Amino acid sequence: MAKDIGIDLGTANVLIYVQGKGVVLNEPSVVAVDTKTNKVLAVGSEAYRMVGRTPSNIRAIRPLKDGVISDFDVTQEMLSYFIGKLSVKGFMSKPNIMICAPTNITDIERKAIIQAAEQSGGGKVYLEYEPKVAAIGAGLDIFKPRGNMVIDMGGGTSDIAILSLGDIVSSQSIRMAGDKMNADIANYIKNKHGLVIGEHTAEKIKMDLGTALRVDDPATMDVRGRDVASGMPKQITVNENEIEEALHDTLEQIVAAAIHVLETIPPELASDIIDRGIMLTGGTSLLKGIDQLFSARLKVPVVVSQDPLDNVARGAGEMLERMQKTERKK
Repeated sequence: MAKDIGIDLGTANVLIYVQGKGVVLNEPSVVAVDTKTNKVLAVGSEAYRMVGRTPSNIRAIRPLKDGVISDFDVTQEMLSYFIGKLSVKGFMSKPNIMICAPTNITDIERKAIIQAAEQSGGGKVYLEYEPKVAAIGAGLDIFKPRGNMVIDMGGGTSDIAILSLGDIVSSQSIRMAGDKMNADIANYIKNKHGLVIGEHTAEKIKMDLGTALRVDDPATMDVRGRDVASGMPKQITVNENEIEEALHDTLEQIVAAAIHVLETIPPELASDIIDRGIMLTGGTSLLKGIDQLFSARLKVPVVVSQDPLDNVARGAGEMLERMQKTERKK
């Protein structure tokens, strides 16, 4: 018997939840391809280690951009590899797959995601919106007649949604999240310190020094890269408050989108959210002080979910199980 799976097909990482086992796979959404032969050389963590370090004939491709497929064939290869790794197929049956997408995807993008999952070895494939699934994975009961608000910040998109009675009442998806913050840090360091750094370095700075609020005693970190003027290797020191400055505009845009969503809902749901607060999920919600920033700007309580990285994959698995129970009852 095939085991059903929930997939968080993220711009930065792919996470897979297997029925009865929980989240069993979490790997970067990167595929290394030999451009001469078009052969896939590595997928996931192994391919991620090659980013910025490959000879000219090897390309490390991120097949998803802003939460949607930008390279169909490579996405399908990547999914096939990950699903094959899990040994979830039965002797005669294929696993049902619940896969997640941002709220603003087009019909063409929806079809591409479903097709990629089907061709990578799925049986029935269902597509559900990310913030709804993240809310379930974070433990919110979205099926009652009361308002829940979730902000799911991943690598490519920040999805903001207000949910009630099991569905989305109002939502917005903006292409501002972890990847944009990595680019902000790289640009800031280039403009302020004349140092060119790679994607890996920018991400490490975000993880070690990233903060949504200025601090009194900022931690520092040595950063190595290439000097813009001389082209030679160079080392500088950056601190937390510089990184807050680098991330400021992107964070403000996510806050503005959340305010916009709150302005569109009925007053009863607004009062529920004042009572219940807002749940932050996704990898970017691990940024230091981000809950305090949102709480101060939106004037409601804000909490970060318990396992923000796993919420979407876990929620997808739980939704599949819920759907099957409903079908069995019919």
